[in-house]
Amino acid sequence: MSSHDSVDRLMPLAGFVAGCSVLVAGAMGAVLLSKYSTGDAATKERMLLAPMIGAIDTCIATPEGSPSHPMDDLARSCVGPQGSAAALVESTLSTLQPQTGERGRYPLGYTLPVPLLKLFHQNPQGHWEIDGRLINRLVRTIRDTERPLILYLFSTHFSADAPLEQVLAQDSRNLAQTRDGPLGQSSYYGAPLYNWSFASTQNELTERRTQAARAVLGAVCQLPAHDIAKVRGVTLLGELHHLFPNFEGGMGFAPPYRVTDYSPHSVTAFRSFLRQEFQSIEKFNRAVGADYTSFDQVAPPSKDIRTEPLQRYTEHIDSFAQGTLPISGWAYVPHTEGSGPAWVHVFRNGVFVGKTPVNKGRQDVLKAKPEFGSADTGWRLDMDFRRLPAGMHRIDVFLEQAPGHLTPLGTRRIAIMDRAQTSPTELPQQPLPVSTTAVPSPLASIDMPVDESSYYYNPLVPLWHQFRGKQVVDYLRFFDDVVHESCLSKTPHYTHQIVPFANPSWDAHKFAIDASLREQQGIRLGVSLYGDASYGQAFGQWYKATGHRGYGVTEFHPLKAMNTPTLQRTLDQHAARGAEFLSFFMEPRWEGKLVARGHNIFSFDPDNPQFGSDALYESMRQALSQGTTNPPRQ
Repeated sequence: MSSHDSVDRLMPLAGFVAGCSVLVAGAMGAVLLSKYSTGDAATKERMLLAPMIGAIDTCIATPEGSPSHPMDDLARSCVGPQGSAAALVESTLSTLQPQTGERGRYPLGYTLPVPLLKLFHQNPQGHWEIDGRLINRLVRTIRDTERPLILYLFSTHFSADAPLEQVLAQDSRNLAQTRDGPLGQSSYYGAPLYNWSFASTQNELTERRTQAARAVLGAVCQLPAHDIAKVRGVTLLGELHHLFPNFEGGMGFAPPYRVTDYSPHSVTAFRSFLRQEFQSIEKFNRAVGADYTSFDQVAPPSKDIRTEPLQRYTEHIDSFAQGTLPISGWAYVPHTEGSGPAWVHVFRNGVFVGKTPVNKGRQDVLKAKPEFGSADTGWRLDMDFRRLPAGMHRIDVFLEQAPGHLTPLGTRRIAIMDRAQTSPTELPQQPLPVSTTAVPSPLASIDMPVDESSYYYNPLVPLWHQFRGKQVVDYLRFFDDVVHESCLSKTPHYTHQIVPFANPSWDAHKFAIDASLREQQGIRLGVSLYGDASYGQAFGQWYKATGHRGYGVTEFHPLKAMNTPTLQRTLDQHAARGAEFLSFFMEPRWEGKLVARGHNIFSFDPDNPQFGSDALYESMRQALSQGTTNPPRQ
């Protein structure tokens, strides 16, 4: 049987999947794949460059019988009995590296995004079912493209423009909830956003995601083993983290503090989590300083002690109640070739707290001060105040531009409060280090803490965030199990997470993503890296301490132009650390021309000047034409 015959059988198969909602790969498929599986060999492969091409809306989802348009030859390649996005994928990738000819240092494949909720259509009876036409086109894309790929099973809070989304959003059980109730639809830079819940798998949202994932995986597993083996990895769902109102502007520390999930199911699960952690209510009370008589009395913290009356102190929550205070800001220090970053030193009551480099991305500063020429002006140091004495503390911040030479940036007075909200008193001070006032003053700012601000530590809040992080991991594991049912069980599975700690202006605890970034048995680390996190040392240092043995870069953008040698060094750094693939956005191109669609501002493209993306495209093209010598692994 030819590979074409195999895929032509997928239409009735997809209909069967839609009716049954379940498809598990057969034993024969698993046996065939074991011969070709990349699971154990993935780390031995060269790092795969796997750009994510916008092929769904421009090709895969093209209706049959679409009216003619200037690219009707593209439409013809997408639809019909053998329609797929293979020709569009190759047309786009060939602008970077032709399929024939000398290969570069890293092989060029692609990431195939599969928007799970977009795979449904409504039948004449009004029921939602899998659209076998889309499944077939996706699978034929894998069959007809000889390049390796990352299969991205995509379903996040970012809308896929799927009609089913609007239906699911009418059921509050599918929506994440703050203390004020379910979060409605919102937007992110003009794009619609659905605040989906993952506090439970017992809702229609999860059922539909599972149904679509099984349909795709089942169809992929009907391919010949040669084609299945092209799949170098599977990424799970996309970025999965807790949500909050005003997603576009609410990632920072400003009040009011609202996070998810406070649904009845989540509250009950939190109590069960505490019961399992502490075994007895007495032990729990000692840990949090409370007097509950039963775990059933415990509610997740949800109020701000400054503005709302509390029945118990453990009800308090804000961005700092978990016990750390970010001391952060920005400083512009002209960079010279070969020099390291400047450093910011922090003292509390004259005692050295620590120092942190000035190298974190601050796009807001660059936008306001384009003459700086770089966004890498941010700095941040998190100070643990859980065991500090109550009272007024003085925070002094210094800039070290040259070794041993400190310049004062400013002072902040903060109040560490006790539970009784006793008026804070001044605390003793130690002498500050010798410093010199610079003329003119450095271009710098201390953004946090705000002068005369107050901070309360509630020991229940870290437990609440720990539980919220567990919810993220549990939901990822649920979908990892779905993939494990298929013939791709031994193919590496990756998360597709952001790294909030890389942005000094974000409150990472809102996302509760940290647990999912740690080593997970059976799930590899997949992270989206933007700005300094994509090329600086901070991510590498963090990664080295995690214990991970390999990772995927699910989205990559330095947020600035790079010449070819600099980009090549950046790619080599990731490969040497153990990156198994690296993905970046690309706009689809047909016969050299840009395909009309809503373009991604982060796409590497010769016609996209935003964030230096046009220069990055050219540097990537040149890097792919260079030799095949691999960098040493770290």
